[in-house]
Amino acid sequence: MQVYNSMTRRKDEFVPIEEGKVRMYCCGPTVYNYIHVGNARPIIMFDVLRRYFEYRGYDVTFVQNFTDVDDKIINKANEEGITSQEVAETYIREYFTDAQGLGVRPATIHPKATENIPQIIELVQTLIDKGYAYPAENGDVYYRTLKFQDYGKLSHQPIEDLKSGARIEVNDGKEDPLDFALWKAAKPGEPFWESPWGKGRPGWHIECSAMSNRYLGKTIDIHCGGQDLQFPHHENEIAQSEAANSCEFVHYWMHNGFLNIDNKKMSKSLNNFFTVREAAAAYGYDTIRFFMLSSHYRSPLNYSADILEQCKASLARLRNSFRHTEELVKTGADGSIKPEEQAVADTFQDYRTRFDEAMDDDFNTANAVSVFFELVRTVNAATAENKQPTRAFAQVCLDMLNEFNNVLGLLYEVPASANAQAEDTAWIEEAIAARAEAKKAKNWAEADRIRDELKAKGILLKDSKQGTTWEKA
Repeated sequence: MQVYNSMTRRKDEFVPIEEGKVRMYCCGPTVYNYIHVGNARPIIMFDVLRRYFEYRGYDVTFVQNFTDVDDKIINKANEEGITSQEVAETYIREYFTDAQGLGVRPATIHPKATENIPQIIELVQTLIDKGYAYPAENGDVYYRTLKFQDYGKLSHQPIEDLKSGARIEVNDGKEDPLDFALWKAAKPGEPFWESPWGKGRPGWHIECSAMSNRYLGKTIDIHCGGQDLQFPHHENEIAQSEAANSCEFVHYWMHNGFLNIDNKKMSKSLNNFFTVREAAAAYGYDTIRFFMLSSHYRSPLNYSADILEQCKASLARLRNSFRHTEELVKTGADGSIKPEEQAVADTFQDYRTRFDEAMDDDFNTANAVSVFFELVRTVNAATAENKQPTRAFAQVCLDMLNEFNNVLGLLYEVPASANAQAEDTAWIEEAIAARAEAKKAKNWAEADRIRDELKAKGILLKDSKQGTTWEKA
């Protein structure tokens, strides 16, 4: 099994720390809003990575955290007049609605930053004791970046380049512009915890180091996340963890490529920013999952209406094949597998070998999906009505189809709650579109009526030069 390691910049053979076991940590969302389609890519891809390890017989411990205290969460709470905890709890629930809709299994552990404050404080104190961190006069605690000699080894950026791009704010208490916050002194009205350095809250990077250390140990097999996290987040995790524990933090770093929208970077300023909920309302959660798996996880991926429609059609063909085979298990001919059926069944091992080869080659789901569809075509041809297939053969075919599907998770029952939420989003988008048409026609009364009707139902609109966005009150 070959894994592309962002640290070595090559495919390395996967050798677990402990035979038969895999310890994985995947950076989860900061919970201040609905997850967007870019977030969905690592969530889906590393769900499949975990599934494949289990398919190959590994015992996997998979940790995916929630950052539930952060500037964005605090700002959202202030905007809505509620607590940061209420914001975080709301969007953790919404995350699970979307994750279940996408067919993503819950992690072994979903730790929250706020549940690990003692571990975070202990880690910060260790870094201070070892000389890698220092308290500033304003109550912040900073990491001495230049003291960690290997800083930049993951992102492969020379320290000179990093220093030239760094900025230092007046009175922020840093010794050096590259130093980053481990602990932030509380500002008025912010959530805080007591610490040896005063009331405050953890910095973003220290959370993951503490949670990975607590739930998986000092050295783990795989750390994964989006390409955008490679620097500074993962670089800083390495510096913190290896300085504190005096050992290698991660054996294999895996990062997925960026998602573009109609060949452009996804951005609110370009008005091409979509939440998973919005995309699911248009195409279905399962279509989004199929779309993500149709490309290699490290390749850039382009999201467009045409591509999503193609994925939806392909998924429908796959679903029809499964339904046909399931029906034949009940209604097929009696008796043992016929010789010509056995000849087809004997080819299944070749499909299995090719599927495994694709996944063993740095988890190439695109090639694995292709093998899956080749198998489907073979099953469809062998179980055509004019061949009167036996129930026994139909069961063998169904078992083989399910074997691949259990890894890729392409066919599954989307929870009714997730579909209901997506449908809820659909009518909101339709109302916004109708309002836009009214404004275009200068029918201001109708535009105001739609806005007020949405507001009465708890939907707040925000107009800008880039378009209209919405959020729930």
